[in-house]
Amino acid sequence: MPLKKTPVNGMKDILPSEMQIRDYVIGLIKETYKSFGFTPIDTPSVEHIENLTSKQGGENEKLIFRILKRGEKLKLDTAENADELVDSGLRYDLTVPLVRYFSNHVNELPVPFKALQIGYVWRADRPQRGRYRQFMQCDIDILGDESNMAEIELILATGATLAKLGFKNFQIRINDRRILKAMAAYSGFLESEYDSVFITLDKMDKIGFDGVCLELKKNGFKDEDINRFKKLIGSEAASQKELFEALKNHLEPNTYQNITDIIASVEMAKKTCPYEIIFDPTLVRGMAYYTGTIFEVAIPEFGGSCGGGGRYDKMIGNFTGKDVPGVGFSIGFERIILLLIESGFVIPSQAAKKAYLIEKGTSNKITGVILSEAQAERDQGKQVLVTRMNKNKRFQKEQLAKEGYLEIKEVWKE
Repeated sequence: MPLKKTPVNGMKDILPSEMQIRDYVIGLIKETYKSFGFTPIDTPSVEHIENLTSKQGGENEKLIFRILKRGEKLKLDTAENADELVDSGLRYDLTVPLVRYFSNHVNELPVPFKALQIGYVWRADRPQRGRYRQFMQCDIDILGDESNMAEIELILATGATLAKLGFKNFQIRINDRRILKAMAAYSGFLESEYDSVFITLDKMDKIGFDGVCLELKKNGFKDEDINRFKKLIGSEAASQKELFEALKNHLEPNTYQNITDIIASVEMAKKTCPYEIIFDPTLVRGMAYYTGTIFEVAIPEFGGSCGGGGRYDKMIGNFTGKDVPGVGFSIGFERIILLLIESGFVIPSQAAKKAYLIEKGTSNKITGVILSEAQAERDQGKQVLVTRMNKNKRFQKEQLAKEGYLEIKEVWKE
């Protein structure tokens, strides 16, 4: 039986034309984030299973690719359940590994620490447009800064990056987990019910608010609680000021002021930028580790989220016993690449690319001359390919042209 030549379901092969765009975008992201003072780091793809299943990753903890113990540690005969066979797993995001990294190296790092991390993550999710089981994440995080300047820096850096890639009219939505909890308390939901309510509310962009209320009812929540919730943030919801007035008995006074200050500061700093930032009380974000501010970026061309993040002030304490404030923003890299490719994106100011096609049988002397010429051109900044000429020369040249080799020189044998 022949071996399978297609990728595993949910994974993808990347052709040269897409790889060039990916490399360019990664380079631009790194350059932009570095200009804001973020420092590149890297962490292993494999994490301790205890870290990945610490009830901080929300629904993603159900999507972990688990790794079996090896050698003598793998005891298939005596294991009572699957958990006893596993000691690690592929990371489902970059935040859990970052927090472990910071906790391990805190004495070697500056505080606040502004981290930039780009790498693959894995989730056993249902594949769909722009969503894979292996995908690239691009994260920036600030650890050790409790002020809202951290959120402002993250929003400005992310907005600047998307603007440099040519995206316009995108929207950065902002909310706070404390506001969500206050709305749930005001509506009469029990604290033990909050997570279920928020999971349902998170589906609002897919099923609408009426659909959210219907699902809450199907899940057994009381009509009076649902109606108070609907009146608070439904289609006939009160103004932002009236919303916070209704929540004042369930909300710390500085929470509303914090959100207002962030929005005002970003609006003032980005007067020339092609995006808007809005307060959205229905924004949830799925990660259980968020403790305060949460945000999400929506690009109209995609019709959904293309990145997001939030504050996780309690997460480092799970590793060290001492809480350290943290907040991060992740760009939806795969979805951005998809949108760029669909829009016919062309890499700007790409280095000149030249190809030499050498006919089979060409002498070593002539080949040596060509190799010397090619190296001289590389020293001048050109990208030069030297390769054998195929029998189907026309097809070969067409493929090279697709890869950006606009100058192709044929070298014939003597």
